[in-house]
Amino acid sequence: MIPAPFDYAAPATVEEALALLAEHGDEAKVLAGGQSLLPVLRMRLNAPGMVVDISRIEGLRGITDEGDSIRIGAGATYQDVLDSDLVTEHLGLLRSAVKEIADPQIRHRGTVCGALVHADPAGDVGAPVLALEGRMVVRGPDGEREVPASEFFVDLFETAVGEGELLTAVVLPKHTGWGSHYEKFVRVSHQWAIIGVAATVRAEGGTIAEARVGLTNMGATPMRASEVEQALVGLPATEEAVAQVCARAGEGTDPPSDLNGQADYRRHLAGVLTRRAVLTAAGA
Repeated sequence: MIPAPFDYAAPATVEEALALLAEHGDEAKVLAGGQSLLPVLRMRLNAPGMVVDISRIEGLRGITDEGDSIRIGAGATYQDVLDSDLVTEHLGLLRSAVKEIADPQIRHRGTVCGALVHADPAGDVGAPVLALEGRMVVRGPDGEREVPASEFFVDLFETAVGEGELLTAVVLPKHTGWGSHYEKFVRVSHQWAIIGVAATVRAEGGTIAEARVGLTNMGATPMRASEVEQALVGLPATEEAVAQVCARAGEGTDPPSDLNGQADYRRHLAGVLTRRAVLTAAGA
């Protein structure tokens, strides 16, 4: 299907992009890599009057070291993340998840921030960013603000980014030396996650000292298995020790029921995949 007609602008600065958003209001849609927006336009699920392409804003493309954290700009593609030595060294969980996204063509076009603001609960970057306790940098008419990941995802396809605002970066605390793994369950290659588990673990002498666990497609938004995280602390990194704790990962979740599986099946699967992800992250 061919998209409905729309006007197009490619601003050179964030200020120009914000001015266009202010001028066109809810008639404007932001395009970064286009891997979320373009299918929506082609299926005519949305018909904006103006598409604001931010991919040419040079200042949004970088991945930079900010001391205790790494800043990933809104123009940075998935492939930029995979190629970044900073991400490899300090954000292993994000890298592990991005490797599972689609195919090289999409990874060279799609962006982390674009996926975050699109907020598809089956998307692969929301859960790791939530588990890593990221902060979203949002620019608007009133200036810049940071929104913690725990407050960013509001509902299905809805985030804390308001009308006239732009997500310009995500800032992720370094998890240097932590083991990590993203366990994604799909029926066919390159599919959206039926469910996914993002786990990162800091182990000391074979014992879990800290753990972070995020869940993909287990509700209307990415979720964090906080009770599982707390229960894992102090346990030896063995299957016998963590299996019972990880089996509870699906408790309190509200996964969908569809052709890929019923909700109770997904809850059971969450426990199985959490155990696998945690043990792999812990090096067991």
